[in-house]
Amino acid sequence: MTVLITGGAGFIGSHTCVEFIAAGHDVVIYDNFENSNPIAVERIAAITGKTVPCVTGDIRDQPHLEAVLQDYNCQAVVHFAGLKAVGESAVKPLAYYENNVQGSLALLKAMQSCGIYKFIFSSSATVYGTPEFLPYTEDHPLQAMNPYGRTKLMIEDMLRDLYASDPKWSIAILRYFNPVGAHESGLIGEDPQGIPNNLMPFITQVATGRREKLSIFGGDYETRDGTGVRDYIHVVDLAQGHLAAYDFLKIPGCTAINLGTGQGQSVLEVVGAFEHMSNQKVPYEIVPRRAGDLPEFYAQTDFAQKTLGWRAKKDLREMCKDTWNWASKNPQGYEN
Repeated sequence: MTVLITGGAGFIGSHTCVEFIAAGHDVVIYDNFENSNPIAVERIAAITGKTVPCVTGDIRDQPHLEAVLQDYNCQAVVHFAGLKAVGESAVKPLAYYENNVQGSLALLKAMQSCGIYKFIFSSSATVYGTPEFLPYTEDHPLQAMNPYGRTKLMIEDMLRDLYASDPKWSIAILRYFNPVGAHESGLIGEDPQGIPNNLMPFITQVATGRREKLSIFGGDYETRDGTGVRDYIHVVDLAQGHLAAYDFLKIPGCTAINLGTGQGQSVLEVVGAFEHMSNQKVPYEIVPRRAGDLPEFYAQTDFAQKTLGWRAKKDLREMCKDTWNWASKNPQGYEN
């Protein structure tokens, strides 16, 4: 079975490629390398022992997508490709609507044209917005609060409408919480372009000397230590969740599923765990809150266990250990 993985050279995409190949599937990567690196494709091959076909292309290019789907005889698509920074989306909303929404539309039209109806979509917990209750369950009201989240919600609505119009589709909408960690080999990991938007890569850049100190946005939240609480999930667990979702696609439908651990960790708890596992000091300062940040959010994961037979297995210590293994071996990311 051949699976097209859009954005397959990115952080989550590369780890998902490894898990799919390990499970015996053939994969084809489709990536424009705007937020990823071709070296990741070489590293996937090194981990799996298999050369992975990789096509450079724009997710908005429907004719090119159709040609790739046909040339490689793909039977399913896992869709990661898109822009993903909340802050940037507020500055460049049209770029986000164009890449994320228009790109997903072009991909779905290409799949429909080629008679391919199995689809896994990389969504986000941002579609829930400000919590009306915690933990977030899949039936929590959807109220995205920023352009990035709204693009995810628009695509989700598009997928629900698509399935309602044609029940041949089998669609899994996977709502991620906060992916961290790296493959245990240290060959692939998170390598953000420019200033990191997420906590863990910022911590590693401080630990490796690329940055002087960590800025913690807000120390006066009503949480156990005053810092924000998030549901961090190991990227390998997340990738295995996609593999479980692929098996779930044997049944037609359109289903949204949370992928998280179900437990919240504060920023200071993550910093402490990282310092312990890496034996590195991470200097930090508490700075004012960022607009739009929530005090805490975390997933209810019972539905994933029930529908996919999946649950996250790796704890915060393993997330930090594997992150440091990657960062210490690749202090400048893929461009060492």
